[in-house]
Amino acid sequence: MTMVLIAFVAYALATAALSRRLREEQRRIPVFVWTLAAVGILAHIAAHAWTWHRAGGANLHIVSALSLVSIGMAALTLLVALRGQMAALGMIVFPIAAAAALGYGTLGRDDPSTLDWRLQLHAWCALLAYATLAISAVLAVLLWLQERTLRRREFHGWLRALPPLIALETLLFRTIAAGFALLTAALLSGVLFVDDLMAQHLAHKTVFSALSWLAFGWLLLGRRLRGWRGTLAVRWTLVAMALLVLAYFGSNVVLELILKRR
Repeated sequence: MTMVLIAFVAYALATAALSRRLREEQRRIPVFVWTLAAVGILAHIAAHAWTWHRAGGANLHIVSALSLVSIGMAALTLLVALRGQMAALGMIVFPIAAAAALGYGTLGRDDPSTLDWRLQLHAWCALLAYATLAISAVLAVLLWLQERTLRRREFHGWLRALPPLIALETLLFRTIAAGFALLTAALLSGVLFVDDLMAQHLAHKTVFSALSWLAFGWLLLGRRLRGWRGTLAVRWTLVAMALLVLAYFGSNVVLELILKRR
């Protein structure tokens, strides 16, 4: 629980520092802000590592999975922020990671998931895909907000924390492409390693994941062949991400929290 509290405080302090800089319309974010975020990420990872060591295996149940996805999102946010002006992304992601860490510390289970190494590989590919594509969903929302405020000529301070519109759109599609590759790996490993979809309660997950894969693939194809962008890209991204959320987290809420199946 100590590591969880450290992660929560570090994320919260990083968010507060970012908020202050954005209010002051500062373009340059001090290094200590990203250092706080890094401390939060490392403490968050340590919390999982300690729980897994004590339990004798990795825990990939729903609360743990949400927490792991938030770690991936925070790490990707930090990497993007260190390469350019994307401080506004941290304003959204770091609070999510803080809440997920606290949820893991209070609601997380100690029993390891009963998965062999092949299914664990599939699960890790899926979690990395979720984290990457979740970042793309956040970027899509930021892109929509940026376009909306520019059309209305409402120049808010937070806009200065974002790259130019075209650069943000480029980052969005690069993130989608990376997440699409990871999702492809997750689906392929699932096809290869899963023996009985119905017995393992994976049929609905596979259907929604495949639909999400098709939606993201169609978006990338539309971008390449027809130059899709703007509101159309935002809508496809959010719809595809909603399908992906339903694929794992929606079904696991029913299985683990309502039906109490472990």
